[in-house]
Amino acid sequence: MNVETTISTDIAPLHFDQVRFEHRGHRLLMPTSVTFSGCRRTLIMGPNGAGKSLLMRLAHGLLRPSGGQVRWQGATPVQAMVFQRPVLLRRSALENLTYVLAIRRVPRAQRKARALDVLERFGLAALSKRPARVLSGGEQQRLALARAWLLDPSVLFLDEPTSALDPAAIKAVEDAVNAFHQQGTRIIMATHDLHQARRLADDIIFMYGGQALEHTPADRFFDIPHSPEAAAFIRGELVW
Repeated sequence: MNVETTISTDIAPLHFDQVRFEHRGHRLLMPTSVTFSGCRRTLIMGPNGAGKSLLMRLAHGLLRPSGGQVRWQGATPVQAMVFQRPVLLRRSALENLTYVLAIRRVPRAQRKARALDVLERFGLAALSKRPARVLSGGEQQRLALARAWLLDPSVLFLDEPTSALDPAAIKAVEDAVNAFHQQGTRIIMATHDLHQARRLADDIIFMYGGQALEHTPADRFFDIPHSPEAAAFIRGELVW
């Protein structure tokens, strides 16, 4: 199930070749073959427990498949991942960013200014000295995205980053996601939010029962879903 890109990009395609995943005797991902290519915004959708996060973790390399192969067609690009609950250091917002710059061996004299510039970009400059872990959920997500920005990733993975946020925070995160995309970053994002998918997606992978039932352009997915499970999901019906 491949979707051809219409955007020229140097980002290596990522192939799933009959990838499956099992845990304690339970098959959580059925043999799956998909390709992520181009500078696209691919949204992975489906009900809870469908395998969205699992597919993403396998793609990012956080998990190893039980069978099949996950492979980059070419050099592995720089990647970053933002989780549903951001993993932040017990430091200030500013220090969360300067730490990344230190790891990247940016000269010490440049770190603070660069970090403050990025905090400004993500609307967090006024919170630079505040402990990262006391920020609101939306602020923490923007800080996680700001940290990812410093990595200059070719591929950004996002695991339901707005699931617990209010509408204003959701818009701020979506604006940040689009900023990454406009800079040439491939977006691979899990969500169960149909409205969000309509706003963001170039193509959709629909997961159900550990299977990737569809991988189609977003407009085709919403207008002419191929599977009855996807059609029911779009109608807002409960599918388990």
